[in-house]
Amino acid sequence: MPRLDHDHTGARIAHYRKLAGLTQRELALRVSYSYSLLHQVESGHKAASLDLVSAVARVLRIDVTALTGQPYVTELQQDRPDGLIRPIREALDLYDLGADPDLTTRTTGQLVDDADDLCQLVRATRLNQAARALPQLIAEVTTAAHRTPSATLWKALASTYRTAHDITVKLGFYDLSTIALDRMDWAAHRASDPLLAAVRQYMRALVYFREGEHTIGLRLIGAGRAVLNQAEESIESLAVGGQLHLGATIIAARAHDEDAVEAHLSEARGFAERTGEAGQIHWLSFGPTNVSAHEVSAKMELGHFGAAMAKAKEVSIPKSWALSRRAHFYIDRARSEMETGHTDAALGSLIEARRLAPQQTRYHSGARETIRGLVHLQRRSPDTLTHMAAWIGQ
Repeated sequence: MPRLDHDHTGARIAHYRKLAGLTQRELALRVSYSYSLLHQVESGHKAASLDLVSAVARVLRIDVTALTGQPYVTELQQDRPDGLIRPIREALDLYDLGADPDLTTRTTGQLVDDADDLCQLVRATRLNQAARALPQLIAEVTTAAHRTPSATLWKALASTYRTAHDITVKLGFYDLSTIALDRMDWAAHRASDPLLAAVRQYMRALVYFREGEHTIGLRLIGAGRAVLNQAEESIESLAVGGQLHLGATIIAARAHDEDAVEAHLSEARGFAERTGEAGQIHWLSFGPTNVSAHEVSAKMELGHFGAAMAKAKEVSIPKSWALSRRAHFYIDRARSEMETGHTDAALGSLIEARRLAPQQTRYHSGARETIRGLVHLQRRSPDTLTHMAAWIGQ
């Protein structure tokens, strides 16, 4: 079997709990989870749910990444994406410096096309390639927008900032992802685009969802819907509006508010009936399939793993979906399968997620916790599971 060291989420929870001077029973009471469950998680005999992790982080007043261990230092040193992050950080600091007098820029059309191409690279989880090209493009679009301001260039700059957010989130650099979202807001205002501003609020809400701050997350969703009211109705505005409801669905599920989950899912379905399958709208793939995928995630967050697994079997993910989104679905599906004792199916779902988006799957905290859970559930690990555990460093 793979080695089961002490470098896992449960061990980190125990470490920070002790630093806070709390016993297991005291922490369990504060996070509203059973002492038995917390004990199993800390000892490494049960996977830590994202809900539990965010609740512990909130109570202990630490960042979620302190518990999940992202970005996983050993793996990052092997893949060397850390060397790609510093140039992105520096490029994000150029926003208010005006045009670079030493930089020659290409045409607006070329810059817009490059911004779209980078977005597609990230959706295809070709993160290293996108990260290498991103800093120079940010610098070039920033200079072009300052020299000849136009809504088109400001939108292109907002797109590059969105790409910076996606890359840094997927690699676990959450502090930098927050800066990228602030820059996206700065560019969206100059583009006078309410849809961009609404999408940015949606993305901010997901940051707070990760941190377990449900109330703030839902307020941000509300703010995004208010901004959206400034836009004329179109397929694009309907898709963004529906996505805002899907974001609220997952946040409400994490807060265990089943009535709110059903209300937001119902609203999202209504939007999806009007849009159909609407892909590539401000980096979103909204439609009936996405509503179903979010229903799977919501049921899982609520702890209804059997219902989540049953719903997942009904969902047919189109090949036109971004690889990153398809992989995320299979990671969710694997968790529901593991929790219901379908360990072979769970391993199969993880293998599919790895095939679709290897780098994302390797660093995804949900995938890592599910693999660890499978190792504990199976007294003798099949070779495939052993290889998967070794692949993520367990």
